[in-house]
Amino acid sequence: MKIAFTGPESCGKSTMASWCAEHFKLPLCEEFAREYLMDNPEYTQSDLDAIAMGQLDIWKKTGEHFIADTEMTVMKIWSEFRYKACSVTIQTAFTKQQFDHYFLCAPDIPWEPDPLREHPEERERLFLLYQAELIQSNRPFTILSGTIEARQKVVEDVLNRLLIA
Repeated sequence: MKIAFTGPESCGKSTMASWCAEHFKLPLCEEFAREYLMDNPEYTQSDLDAIAMGQLDIWKKTGEHFIADTEMTVMKIWSEFRYKACSVTIQTAFTKQQFDHYFLCAPDIPWEPDPLREHPEERERLFLLYQAELIQSNRPFTILSGTIEARQKVVEDVLNRLLIA
């Protein structure tokens, strides 16, 4: 089983992915962008391809079953939002990625400042872009909103249904 958490900045992706990996005893694939940007905080559009390839490499090394705290929808939306374009590399990675389920984290939790985060005022607008992209690309997803506990309950219910099926 491959599960992805997606959504705008500071919406709980990493928190939920870490909890989910521990709860369901699956490997956690962390966000490669965070590691990359610590060394390259002044990035350009071409860096997004390097980040995408780094993320794909992590997934490949992890195997068939894992929890991802980011995925290529993030790369696609961010590239289009920041640079008004998306590279063939990212578009291809987005098209080819296959997750059993996506959890789209709503930005209804407080913004947590972080030197790598850029747009606290754009979270709701970005969330709507994610939702539209997941619908347009026909990806199976569930929106997570509310408290961490409420989100955990939804994830548990959805994944238990998937495991039974």
